[in-house]
Amino acid sequence: MLDLVISNVRIAGRNQPLDIGIQDGRIAALETGLVSDAPRQDMCGCFAFGGFIDSHIHLDKACILDRCLICEGTLEEAVRETAKAKSAFAVEDVYARAARVVESAIVNGTTAMRTFVEVDPRAGFRSFEAIRQIKHDYRWALDIQICAFAQEGLTNEPETASMLDKALGDGADLIGGCPYTDPDPQAHIRGIFDLAERHGVDVDFHLDFDLNPANSAIPAVIVETQRRGYGGRVSIGHATKLSAMPRQEVVAVAMRLADAGIAVTVLPATDMFLLGRDRDHLVPRGIAPALLLATHGVTVTAATNNVLNPFTPYGDASLGRMANLFANAAQLSRDEDIATAFDMVTGNAARLMRRDYALQPGAPADIVIVDAADPLSAIREIRLPIAGWKNGRQTFSRPRAHLLYPSV
Repeated sequence: MLDLVISNVRIAGRNQPLDIGIQDGRIAALETGLVSDAPRQDMCGCFAFGGFIDSHIHLDKACILDRCLICEGTLEEAVRETAKAKSAFAVEDVYARAARVVESAIVNGTTAMRTFVEVDPRAGFRSFEAIRQIKHDYRWALDIQICAFAQEGLTNEPETASMLDKALGDGADLIGGCPYTDPDPQAHIRGIFDLAERHGVDVDFHLDFDLNPANSAIPAVIVETQRRGYGGRVSIGHATKLSAMPRQEVVAVAMRLADAGIAVTVLPATDMFLLGRDRDHLVPRGIAPALLLATHGVTVTAATNNVLNPFTPYGDASLGRMANLFANAAQLSRDEDIATAFDMVTGNAARLMRRDYALQPGAPADIVIVDAADPLSAIREIRLPIAGWKNGRQTFSRPRAHLLYPSV
């Protein structure tokens, strides 16, 4: 008594095409030649997986290029210009811009995301209110985690702490901090952890976002994670200082991160756009060495970060494209390394967000079909998603391209 059969798909690790049987929003069967009277959609041997997972995106400040200047192209300018713009954000404005990005993410195969939402005296709760509504309105297509985020410091603006506390009580799923914008980074880290413990939520920091290997905030995060028993519940984004450290120093940090249970997210589009502006030759890529971290047991992901704003003045929320960008910048070539790049925007990202992720009987029928034969070709060629389902309900379709040859 199946509701739907998605037939003739390829799944990673399986040699033969399979059929996926769906019942009551879940995968009920996964086998070759599935016999059923249910409606059937033939995917013609394309690759099926659980969808892309965006572990780090900022929906609240997306699509604001029309109201910000980009003269220097630096992190400091991006923070400054965005702070000016967000003072004038209205709920309706944030909702419209976020919806534009979310809809692009859906058709690009994303089934879950973690969005940071700035809560402070300038943004107030307007962005939070808009993104909370986005989470509700688009739950038919993807799951959204809301991270209440202190972009511009904590100790320098004590009222931000009470606002974050309120947001966590009003539906935010976790809390995020940004030590490099705070005059007292270590107090900032402790304050964010205090709020996380009070509400029993996970923590996600932006930190070490420069190319000076000195004065890393990672040791402080490791200490607090271990002291509070927060292993597996903490992640850090950017961590570009690691790209400026010798290999053996990175290995030492990687082992400590793995032991503490702290995940790392690289953000290739933003990190390459903002960093190295002071160089006139041999400009560094500025991306943390994710594969080296992964080799030593760290959960590593790649994500969108920003779309069409001073932090990243381009983007379409395509994680297939982002994984390809990372693979290019990291100079990946081996099949196993490309497979890791795919994992960074799928299974690893799900692990960071503490989500179940697998195509297997009993799992939610969250399925995306890519016009590719396997994960490697999906990333190497940036092959497009052509269909997706959330809890067994189809959420989008995109016809495969067909060449129109001239008649002879």
